[in-house]
Amino acid sequence: IAICNAHLLNAASWQIVVAVFKNMYCFFLSEGSDCIKANAQSCGECIQVAEKCGWCTDTDFLKQGESKSARCDELQSLITKGCTKAKIENPRGSTFINKNKAVTNRKKDMAEKLKADQITQIQPQKLTLNLRSGEAQTFKLKFKRAEDYPIDLYYLMDLSFSMKDDLENVKNLGTDLMREMKEVTSDFKIGFGSFVEKTVMPYISTTPARLLNPCTSTNNDTCTSPFSYKNVLKLTENGEEFNSLVSKQQISGNLDSPEGGFDAIMQVAVCGNAIGWRNVTRLLVFSTDAGFHFAGDGKLGGIVLPNDGKCHLENNMYTMSHYYDYPSIAHLVQKLSDNNIQTIFAVTEEFQPVYKELKNLIPKSAVGTLSSNSSNVIKLIIDSYNSLSSEVILENGKLPEGVSITYKSICKNGWVGTGENGRKCLNISIGDEVSFEIAIKSEKCPPQGKSETITIKPLGFTENVEICMCASQMAPYSLYSGRIGRLCECSTDEVRTDDLDANCRKDNGTDICSNNGDCVCGTCECKKRENPEERYSGKFCECDNFNCDRSSNKLCGGHGRCECRVCICDANYTGSACDCSLDTSTCLAANKQICNGRGTCECGVCKCTNPKFQGPTCEICPTCPGVCAEHKDCVQCRAFETGEKKDTCERDCSYFNLIRVKDRDKLPQPADQSYPLSHCKERDANDCWFYYTYAVRNHTESEVYVVDTLECPAGPDIIPIVAGVVVGIVLIGLALLLIWKLLMIIHDRREFAKFEKEKMNAKWDTGVNPIYKSAVTTVFNPKYEGK
Repeated sequence: IAICNAHLLNAASWQIVVAVFKNMYCFFLSEGSDCIKANAQSCGECIQVAEKCGWCTDTDFLKQGESKSARCDELQSLITKGCTKAKIENPRGSTFINKNKAVTNRKKDMAEKLKADQITQIQPQKLTLNLRSGEAQTFKLKFKRAEDYPIDLYYLMDLSFSMKDDLENVKNLGTDLMREMKEVTSDFKIGFGSFVEKTVMPYISTTPARLLNPCTSTNNDTCTSPFSYKNVLKLTENGEEFNSLVSKQQISGNLDSPEGGFDAIMQVAVCGNAIGWRNVTRLLVFSTDAGFHFAGDGKLGGIVLPNDGKCHLENNMYTMSHYYDYPSIAHLVQKLSDNNIQTIFAVTEEFQPVYKELKNLIPKSAVGTLSSNSSNVIKLIIDSYNSLSSEVILENGKLPEGVSITYKSICKNGWVGTGENGRKCLNISIGDEVSFEIAIKSEKCPPQGKSETITIKPLGFTENVEICMCASQMAPYSLYSGRIGRLCECSTDEVRTDDLDANCRKDNGTDICSNNGDCVCGTCECKKRENPEERYSGKFCECDNFNCDRSSNKLCGGHGRCECRVCICDANYTGSACDCSLDTSTCLAANKQICNGRGTCECGVCKCTNPKFQGPTCEICPTCPGVCAEHKDCVQCRAFETGEKKDTCERDCSYFNLIRVKDRDKLPQPADQSYPLSHCKERDANDCWFYYTYAVRNHTESEVYVVDTLECPAGPDIIPIVAGVVVGIVLIGLALLLIWKLLMIIHDRREFAKFEKEKMNAKWDTGVNPIYKSAVTTVFNPKYEGK
């Protein structure tokens, strides 16, 4: 401590040495201090480090050799160093209640009936918090469940064919439910809506007959045409009207098992005027015996546009079911919460597991087991309402960056909840009062000193608490004269204008420092990147070295550097991404010409100017007849005075120079030439071959070398050919005769063998021949008596 007060020493020669040792020692005393580590350069920066930090404003506090940041330290440390409490800036936050209307003590049997907007269940209603960075402000919120609170109930029913018997039991629901709800509230309204499915395939049958009557013909049932959602009855106090309109409803039908209930829930939530919702307790009873379609299922019917969450009712019918997809569960949660609607899922036993999982995703919702014919629907609604209304769950709107909020609940019978349980109280009866302690803390001041507003409300209720959070505007921001800037960090001697931000804009239409830096005393200080190789630069931080065009996923194609978002290419490269090579070696054809003389080399790739030619070097011509075939007739007529162009040779074939050589070895070879050269071998009408070459010098002069002698085949020797043919015919005839003779011998032998076999197997009959007549005839004399 003595060293830290070394300024009391009078020895001038030791002043600098003592100051150095004092700083070193005090640093070790404050080694663990976040205030010192922050290296704050102004009071504003200091008090945003932590709530324990203070800023010494004493002009004589700093000693020779000390940094300005030494003014920021913990309070006790500053006092120890010699700064009086009166010179220490240490502003604290505060809470101010702007609206604090007491909760309503209302009895159902009171003669005077209050309107919904006259009933208060939550207190206070509006607060203003002045926050210091790192310091929490705590306030108490009271909730009391009012007796005889108005209720709006909308009954949304599945009217697919499987719900036919349920519709009969719902037809008297209006008066029966009115009678039961009178025990809960004297101000009750009821409405009715129905849904089936999207009116496109494959959800319904689109044949004309099925569109008129979607029910099966075997049951002889008459059903109404399918529809997505219909608002049958706006919320009303008349139970008889409910019964009358519901009695007129008819069952419809669809093809698949899941229904389009999510479309209907979305319209009920967002079409407040059409439904008739009041700012009271809002209940939506969703009755079905099937599952549900959700976002993405619309693709089966060719519907890809996401649900827009807006009201599309015309004449109380949802008209955009064929245009927008089903909403997602998250989208429904948002809209139900925004409109303070509590949902009761009245579903059959079979689908209880599905809807219980859905209940876990939708706050302030309940699931009840619906009997097979909906006979227990009234008891289900009463039980579910009592369950929902007996719990209070607080939710808050979106929190600004750096702001956190914690809850502590003090519930019935002294039960205390913290963490997530601090948001809610359960088993609350009518007239019970519970309270919550809510702490809000901000780690930094709002940007540019702007105020931020958040809301806290009980789920399913229309009332809320509005909280305005303001940065503490105290002396630290105006400690010294001659200083300007949000944190008093700039000197008026250094900056000529108070409009510091204007000096950091390239023009009026751009962001401060191009949104890539901070404006400090009228000068842009560019942000640092995580990658040290990536940098922002420029007077207004408008440049960087990492946002240039890329090629093959490489910055500037790997052949250049990025400067102010423009590629500076290496030698032999060009283009916005340095992906265009100026090297022409890849364009050389076999004849050493660029692109075969029939194109241009662009970025190392041939662009063929003649559409007939293609390939990497424009050497391929699939539709060309060939150089040899193209010039054959002209070469033949000029060299040998024959061919098809013999009569027009001088007119048609004078476009090349003809050079005659004695034999084929004298023809030019491709390796010896610097220009395209083609070797040709063609045949004339007499089957004689002639040889020549065709070349083009300097792209203009055609040159033909031709062998001046024809190669004609020798004529055939007739005598050997005739002799050979005759001998061949004779030999073929003899061969055919021998084959015929051989076949006959084989056939005769087979027949003889067959005869011998039948002869050996014959069995002769020894009876009298029926056609045999004896040569002896015996005649008896009839008169002969034997004497």
